[in-house]
Parts: sequence; structure tokens; C-alpha cells
Amino acid sequence: MKNFIFSAIMVAGFGFLSLTGFSQGTIKGKIVEAGSNEALIGASIVVDGTTIGTVTDFNGDFSLSVQAGEKQIIVSYIGYISQTLTVNVQNGQTTDLGTIEIESDAVGLDEVLVFASVAIQRKTPVAISTIDALTITEKLGTQEFPEVLQTTPGVYATKQGGGYGDGRINLRGFDSPNVAVMINGIPVNDMEWGGIYWSNWAGMADVTRSMQVQRGLGASKVAVPSVGGSINIVTKTTDAKEGGSVYTAIGNNGYKKVAFNVSSGLTDNGWAFTILGSRTSGDGYILGTEFEGYSYFANISKQINDNHILSLTGFGAPQWHNQRSRFDKQKISDWPTYKEGTRFNATYGFGVNGQRKMSAKNYYHKPQISLNHFWTINEKSSLSTSAYYSFGSGGGASARGNERSKLYGSSDYRTIEGYLDYAAIMEENAANLDGSQAIIGSSNNDHKWYGLLSTYTTELSKTLDIYSGIDIRYYIGDHNRTIRDLLGGKFFIDPQRADVEFQSGNESYINEKLSYGDKISRDYLGYVLWNGVFSQIEYNKDKLSAFFSGALSNTTYWREDKMFAAPGEEVSDKINFLGWSAKGGANYNMTNRHNVFTNIGYFSRAPYFSNVFLAKDNSNAMNDGAENEKIFSAELGYGYKSKMFTFNFNAYNTIWKDKSLSGALDSQDPDAGRYNALGVNAIHRGLEFEGNLKVNNKLSIRGMLSIGDWKWDNDVEAYTFNRDGALVNSKGEIVTNPADANTIKLDIGGVHVGDAAQTTASLGLNYKLMQNLKIGVDYRYFARLFADPGDIEDLSGTDTWQVPDAGVVDTNMRYYFKIAGLDATLSANVHNLLNNEYITDAESGSSATWEDAVVFYGFGRTGSVALKIKF
Repeated sequence: MKNFIFSAIMVAGFGFLSLTGFSQGTIKGKIVEAGSNEALIGASIVVDGTTIGTVTDFNGDFSLSVQAGEKQIIVSYIGYISQTLTVNVQNGQTTDLGTIEIESDAVGLDEVLVFASVAIQRKTPVAISTIDALTITEKLGTQEFPEVLQTTPGVYATKQGGGYGDGRINLRGFDSPNVAVMINGIPVNDMEWGGIYWSNWAGMADVTRSMQVQRGLGASKVAVPSVGGSINIVTKTTDAKEGGSVYTAIGNNGYKKVAFNVSSGLTDNGWAFTILGSRTSGDGYILGTEFEGYSYFANISKQINDNHILSLTGFGAPQWHNQRSRFDKQKISDWPTYKEGTRFNATYGFGVNGQRKMSAKNYYHKPQISLNHFWTINEKSSLSTSAYYSFGSGGGASARGNERSKLYGSSDYRTIEGYLDYAAIMEENAANLDGSQAIIGSSNNDHKWYGLLSTYTTELSKTLDIYSGIDIRYYIGDHNRTIRDLLGGKFFIDPQRADVEFQSGNESYINEKLSYGDKISRDYLGYVLWNGVFSQIEYNKDKLSAFFSGALSNTTYWREDKMFAAPGEEVSDKINFLGWSAKGGANYNMTNRHNVFTNIGYFSRAPYFSNVFLAKDNSNAMNDGAENEKIFSAELGYGYKSKMFTFNFNAYNTIWKDKSLSGALDSQDPDAGRYNALGVNAIHRGLEFEGNLKVNNKLSIRGMLSIGDWKWDNDVEAYTFNRDGALVNSKGEIVTNPADANTIKLDIGGVHVGDAAQTTASLGLNYKLMQNLKIGVDYRYFARLFADPGDIEDLSGTDTWQVPDAGVVDTNMRYYFKIAGLDATLSANVHNLLNNEYITDAESGSSATWEDAVVFYGFGRTGSVALKIKF
């Protein structure tokens, strides 16, 4: 009887399992972005009301087993409008939904992408890495904005001195002035010297929708300084869906952040708006580097009709932060002697009555406003136009005066604890009958920047598209210095005034007793006018896509002196430089898995304003030797893509001629002055690998390896300048004509380029521990980092000191849950989990060894926790 009962139970059990098995079916399909038809990797497909779901693979494909019957399937992806599909699943059958297109949740995004020249994998023939908003949120934590790119090939990013927003980025060994940064397709590199201050854009992480690194010449249609590559930042536009969020975070060293955003959604009459704001503050990881920053973003859009969209966008990030000066690098043997160790700041100290003081500070606000009009002329043609305006205000505090070296960490002015003895300096200034000899000045750098960018797009045939447009920019930079703190003295006599030729013999002017707010050492306006045209033709048919583009620009410089020029000679002559570029490339998809691409280009770029007016702080004299820089670049790449694995490999070679090179004559002596060399040649070549492996729906692994070989190619001569930036002759006397200036020989031919690791690698994984909990781990490695030359004349054709290799582990966690029915996310980040000690920035000494090199270390272990609630 027992055996009968057991057998009956087993038969019933197997029967139930069989019925269950036969009552299941499969749903499959492909998720792509509407318009571009680009596969969306990691899109979510969930059965409504259940936890049953899956995500798309690297081809955008998915397959999901569900019980038979009518099901509601929700398709979602961050940044896109979710879709709900009704599917009737048949027993034991596969229901193919085909290709499902989902729309962006942003109004006018497609039109913005025309400006931004965003590249597409397996179509645009350039080496690219794209970071979406989710990845930025997961990885950034308390890091600087450019540091989120550290796991992409060719990138080397550091915090430099460690102040808020003081980070830097090098791409393929090229520094900031040679890496184009664009926000919604609008160039933001400084018009006078080409670089970018990331502190001006410290709040960009809050408004960034995606960030794409295009290495090499890139796909940008406008003429930009993309010698090493370009960073295309696409901000939020206006959300098509009503809602918003609030956000709060805390972290190490008093880090605090609060943020919010609200969107109206697209109304029935075509209006929509989005606003965002945030505040970030903290004490700073480095001693004495307190900071406070705000960011704001607003966009209002009007869909006038099916053919016209008007969009007004404004954003900015006002901030102030105390800094650690570049002169505060210390010898490796000295760092352990300080109580704070590698967090020590040589400009931190105390004045009379114990008042805390800092001599290095940055403060700036650089809003940008753009009015965009998108016109769909007909089914084949469109016109996208952006008129923009940027106005910057602020500057930086630094040491000034004949005895300014006291403020750069002189051992004679240190307290027992090692801090800078401002009290002693203030007492000496107060007792000096000639006034203060060491003061804190403010270098003020305001500007106004007007621009117009317009692109006409038309379809010539089913396989040919053409883009043509104009790029106009007008820039005025207002540069002066003022007295910020007399440090105990009653007045200050500006030593630069003795060099004002038309005031020669005017003792009352030369020896004028100056006080707080008075102008010193420089006061001038720099003007830049840029007129450019560009055109690009694209061919797309079956497996082959190709492009050819050309750009022509005229750059006009002139200068207006308000301190050193004689009456009637305040405004310089205008000088013009004609620049041009030509580039092309092709991508061929050999199969649905394999593709190859190549690109080649050449461009001639105008020298920067600072290389035309070498003594820009005090003279209208032009450098007759200034000429266009010439860049040739070629690249070859291969890509592989399957459901589980993607892999990209590329090799590049860039030849750079007639570039400028500047730096400190002696990094350990602030009074030594600086140099500027023209006609420098360099060769940058290398290999880059990047891969992603999706092991299953829970685990994904990614990695990259970048191996560069970057060297200077010739010896050159350089002009020398004093500590105030004035051109000098061999006797150290100030001159205004470059023909009278002192020159030195730089033996740099064959020397490796410094300041960026020539070998970088990373390995990371993301793992979904449960449906709502995700963790990530990233290991970053860098090697072959050659120090910048501390004393440029000591190179003698040999490499500088090579910094020891280093590796860092970062971790992150995200947990999704509900609060009162609202979606919430709890996230945490730990950077440098193992608290490794490693060097990120270095300048070599005369022996080219570690013993006399001066360095900055990377941050130790830091972390943050954040909560975001959507409504």
C-alpha cells in the first residue's frame, strides 16, 4: 500500500512538472534606439507585476522564458521612454517581437547630437569609448569629473594638487590644450591658450547624459584642437516625461552634496522645461583645501510644430576652493616628515593671533547660455543652429612681491609643526619701510565669448549624406592683477611699474604706495576672432560606411594694453592665421561580428594667443616666429562583437610639428621664471585594446590596455621669462621685443614625453547579487610615467626619472528599493580601497632619480554614500 501511494505521488509530481514545462513559452526580440537603429545594451525586459526578466546582450537581443498566456512586457532603458507590450505566449512556442524601437526621453536630443558629432560603433571609423549617465553615477563618487574616464584607453587623469576641480586629463600623451572638449557640440577650450579648467565645469556630472571620448582626430565636423582626441559631453535637454528627483550624499573629510531636478514633461501645447540645482561642500582631502560649489541647469523647449523645435539652455557652476600650489610638490624623503603625510599643504599656515591663512585659492563662475533652433526643412534636409554666449568671472590667488618665495614653503618660515609661518612674514612686512615684500595677489581673468554654430544636413541619395556649416566665435579676455592681502604691511610698491617705458622718470607713479584692490603687474584685454566653415560627406551602404570632411578657419588676434603701453599705442595690430583640416575614414563590417576601420587626417592649426604675444602680460610686441602647428595622424582598427563579448583594437601614429612647449625653468625655485619654445616636434604612437564580456545576466567583465610610445623629436631653443611672465634678456632685464630676448637650448630630441603614464590598464566587473543589488569593482594600473623636467636645461637628451608603477582598486554599490511607492537608489563608493600610496604627478631633478624629484601623491582611501529618490 505504501509503495502504491509513493508511486502515485511520483506520477502526479512528474505529471505536474510536465504540464508546467508544456505551459511555458519564449519571448525574444531586439531593442534599438529609435532613429539611429543602434542596439541598446543592457536594456531591461520584465514581466509586469513580477521579478521575471532579463537584459539585452551586446547585439541588443534578448530571450525570456515565461508561462503561457497573455503577458504585459515592460521594456525600459535609462534615458529612454519605457514601452509596455501585450504579448500572447503560446505553449512551447517562441514569440518573436522583432526589432523594438524605443524613443529618447529627452526633447530635441537627436538635434543636439548633430552638433555633438557623436560617433557610432561599427559605423563611425574612429576609436571611441562612451560613458553613459548611469556609469558616471556609479563610478564618480567624490572623484573629479575627468577621473571617470580613467578606465578608457589612452586616458591619464589626476587631481594634481588635490583642490576641488583642479583635476587634469591627458589623452594619448597630449595635454589639455590639445584635447578638444565640447559640450553639446560647442567648443569650450580656452580661446587664448587652448586648455580647460575643470573647476569651471565641476557641476557637469549632475547634468551629463553621456560622455564620449573620441581618440585621435575624431568625428567632429568643426575645427577643434583634437590632436590627442576629443571629449564630447552631451547634457540633459528637456525630459519628455514629467517628474524629478532629490539627492543627498556624504563622504570623507566633510564632503556633503544635495541636488534636485524637476521636469514638466512635454505638454499638449508643445512646451517643456527641466531645472536642476546642486550644492557641494567639504573640507578637502588635502590639508586646508575647503571648497564650496554650486551647479545649475535649466532648459525650456517649445515644439512649435512638426518641423520646428526651439530650445533655450543655461548652465553653470560657481565655486571657490583653496588650493595646493604646483610649487608645493615635495621630495619623496620629505613627505613622511609632515604630520599630515601626503595630505600636507605647504601654503597652509597661521598669521597673527592664530588666524588661519592660505596663499592659493581659485574662484570662478562661467555660465553658458545657448539658444538652439532645429528646423526639419523636408524629409531629406534639416538645419540646426545654436547661438551661444559664455561669460566668465573670477580668478586665482597666489604669491606676489620681491620676496614671494617666502610663501612657497621656505624652510626659514616654518612653525615647529611644519606649517607656513604667516605671522613672521606679516611682522617683517609691517616693519619694512619699503612696504610689503611678500603679498597675496589676485590674478583676475574675466571673459565674454559669443558664438554661432549652424549645420545644414541633407540626404543626397539613399547612400550619401552631406553636412555643411559655419562656426563663428568672438572672445574678449580681461586680465589684470590686484592686491588681495598685504600680509601685515601698510602698502605695496609694484616692481613691474619700473618697466613702464612711457612712465620712465615718473617717480610718483613708479613708487606709488598701493593698497588692497589696486592693480599690479598687468592689465590688458586679449581679443580672438574665429571664422570657420566646414563640410562633411558620409557614405553608408550595406557593410561599408565612409566619410570625408574638411574645415577652413581664420583666427585673428589682437591685444589692448591698459598699463604698459604709451598713450595712442594701447591697441596692437591684428594678426591673422589661416588654419585648415582634412580627414577621412572608412568602416567595413566584414560580418555581423567582425569589422575593420581606418582613418587618416592632416590639419594646420593657428598658434595660441600666448605664443603670438610672448610677453602678453606687459607688451603688444608680436612674435614673428609664430607659425601654424601641423598634425598628421593615421589609425587602423579592428572590432569584434557577439552576444557575450565585444572587443576593439586599434593602432595609431601621430606626427606633430611646430608645436609650442612651455614650463618652469626650475620647478623647485619659484623665482627662476619660465620658458617658451616654438618649433617643437613630437611623435606619438601606440596600441589600444578594450573589451567587454557578459558572462550572464548577473556578471559582466570589462578591461582595457593602452601602450604608448611618445617622444620629442628634435632639439629646440626657448625664450625665457621672469617670475612675473615678462620676457627677459640674458641679463634678466625685461624686454618687449622677442628679438632681444634670451634663449636657451632644450636637448629634448628622443626624450620621452612626461606628465602622463604611457602604459595604462584596467579590469572591472559588475555583479548583480540580487534583483535590486549591484556591486562593481575596478582595478586601475599605470606605468611608464616619466616625470616632467624640473630643470629643462638638465635634460641633455636623456629621459627624466620614471615614476614607480602603481595600481588602485575602486568599488561601488547600488541598491534599488521603494520609499512610499517612489523609486529610490542607495549608492556607495570607495576609491583606493586598499589605501595604496602612489605618485601621480612628478617633476624630475638634475640627477633624474627619485632622490631630488618632487612629487604629489594620489589620494588615500576615500568614500561616499548617496541616496536618490525619484518622483
